[in-house]
Amino acid sequence: MWEAYRVGEWCENVAEVRGGTLRHLLIAAPSPHPGCQARLRLRGAHVTGELDLAEVTVAGSVRLDRCRFDDAVRLDNAHLEAALALNACTMPGLSLVGARITLECEITACTVTGTVDLRSLTVGNRLSLNDTAVHPSHGEAALDAQSIEVGEDFWASGLDCAGTVFLNNARIQDVLAFRGSRITGDSGLQAPELTVGGGLFLDSGFSGTGQINLYGASIGGSVRLDDCRLDGPGAGPGAYALNLSCAEIGGDIWAGRGLVVQGPAIVRDTSVRGSVVLRGARFDISSGVPTAEAALDASRLRVGGDIDCRDGFTAHGMIDLRDSRIGGSVLFEGAELTALDNRHPALRGNGVETGGVFNLCDGFTAHGRISLISVTVRSRACFDDAVLAAPADEWAVSFIGSSATILSLHLREAPAGVIDLRQSRIGLLEDAPAAWPTGLVLDGAVYDNLHPALPARARLPWLSRDPAGLVPQPYEQLAATYQRQGQDADARAVLVAKHRSMRRTLSPPARLWSLLQDATVGYGYRPLRAVWLLLCLLTTGTALFSAWPPMAVGDGKVPPFQPAIYTLDLLLPLVDLGQERSYAPTDFAQWAAVVLVGMGWLLATTVAAGASRVLRRA
Repeated sequence: MWEAYRVGEWCENVAEVRGGTLRHLLIAAPSPHPGCQARLRLRGAHVTGELDLAEVTVAGSVRLDRCRFDDAVRLDNAHLEAALALNACTMPGLSLVGARITLECEITACTVTGTVDLRSLTVGNRLSLNDTAVHPSHGEAALDAQSIEVGEDFWASGLDCAGTVFLNNARIQDVLAFRGSRITGDSGLQAPELTVGGGLFLDSGFSGTGQINLYGASIGGSVRLDDCRLDGPGAGPGAYALNLSCAEIGGDIWAGRGLVVQGPAIVRDTSVRGSVVLRGARFDISSGVPTAEAALDASRLRVGGDIDCRDGFTAHGMIDLRDSRIGGSVLFEGAELTALDNRHPALRGNGVETGGVFNLCDGFTAHGRISLISVTVRSRACFDDAVLAAPADEWAVSFIGSSATILSLHLREAPAGVIDLRQSRIGLLEDAPAAWPTGLVLDGAVYDNLHPALPARARLPWLSRDPAGLVPQPYEQLAATYQRQGQDADARAVLVAKHRSMRRTLSPPARLWSLLQDATVGYGYRPLRAVWLLLCLLTTGTALFSAWPPMAVGDGKVPPFQPAIYTLDLLLPLVDLGQERSYAPTDFAQWAAVVLVGMGWLLATTVAAGASRVLRRA
């Protein structure tokens, strides 16, 4: 072994060696042969006793292959000026606390029955734990790598840890990869304040039992969660499967396929420069977490690109996007969301702002309420071919106080629940009469155009679906829309329908007065009715007084009797044509004159009331 060290070759013919001998070799290293590089390369040895290299400076690289250690290997505060490589070794523990390794550190395919303690380890190049199995005693940490610093990549693909992995405050210059790794234990992976210059890979079959804590992490590249399964620690306050809150992601969060999260996932107050892609992912809190509100809590999330939850995305539990800012689009085409109780919606997007579309369409299904209060969609909000399976008389969609350039409600079928558009501001509102909801709230809603452009008689049933009963503003808004489009007749029909609907709420005398205004002048919106009624009364009165002319009265000279002018004098109040005061009807004609005077006053009053109403609108 001594000679092999001097020439830097593998030593394979030593079956057993003491740990103290290895220490002596590395401390009192012999000089290398001329032209050779001295280094320890030992394969297949049984190392007895403790290998303690604490606070030792080692000049050459150390590579141990398929070696078996009786005691834990200790290199605390050691300084290795080259590389450390442990391949396929078996040991009861490994401690590199505070050690400094100038080149790479490789602990690959090893089996460790204790803790791998790498706290404050500094590695100049690459750190690798690929395919290593760490199975410590129950309650002990499997891997403690708090505050480590790695100059290049940290690879832990295929790592199997039956205990907690700690990466608190770790600093990785490039990539951190746990591809295909397995971490079990209630505490799972604890990596708050982790800093990674490149990407973070928890994919390719990665599984975590317990909490995956990445709170406050700073990831320069993307976070990959493809083909990943996370099982939370179970019920209880503060229990979660994934915590990526208050993090900074320089690329995307990508779970393009196969992500399954059993337990709450928290991504609050996180900033993602790219997109959040969760295509086909599954989030579920239907078992074991009764205290959790959301399956995915992404409130106050800031995303430069899209939130993509298409291609079979499912959630059993609320998806919470409150107050998030999305530079691109929010895409839930074909997704299925299920609320677990009536207290929480299936999707809560209150206060969301998105620069693109907000798509809940193309096979989207919601079992529970969709809450989109005070949402700003600078493009299209789409529910085309969506199924809103909220119970009857409960809210299916709350689009209250929100705005969208286009709101499309071409639903696959008419929902039993209520769609609430109160105080919303919409450029173009698209819908389908066959899929109008049972309940529709339009109080305060403002829209510029409607599609399809139905006539008033076909659109009026759309206004009568408010569970609260008659609300005047939706009639005014629909009439204003027709008027902007030059459809004055439809606008008048809507306003007349508003007053007819209001009639049911009036007292009997007011209801009678309303009926009279409707019959005479259509509440001022159909003035030709008054003209035709006046002509009818004028014709009737002229014929009557021609047959039974009244007697002249007074001592002076009276004008010649004119039946038509006399009838007009009776019909037009506050107008004196000289006939009524000069002639007095008798017998039957006297009663006819009284009726004409009364009809004249009623007609004038209703015309004045209708005209004032029209003038107020103008």
